[in-house]
Amino acid sequence: MITTTPIDKTEYNGGWQFLYKFKNGYGASVVKHDGSYGSKKGLWELAVLNEEGEICYHTPITQDVIGYLTEEKVEEILEEIQKL
Repeated sequence: MITTTPIDKTEYNGGWQFLYKFKNGYGASVVKHDGSYGSKKGLWELAVLNEEGEICYHTPITQDVIGYLTEEKVEEILEEIQKL
């Protein structure tokens, strides 16, 4: 179970999107919907967001979205984003 508290939870494209915002200015979009990587296997996709809420392709964590994530792995990555 993802324990970090999202700032927003929205029904999205036949599934869900959770948005997170951290004190360091970064955030994350965590989705599981019909078009996300891993959704058919019950897994999550995560994108790191910049201060404007747009996908950030230049972080030490990833240069793209990360798919096929378990809830535990999502938690780990959210913790990494908080530490940037």
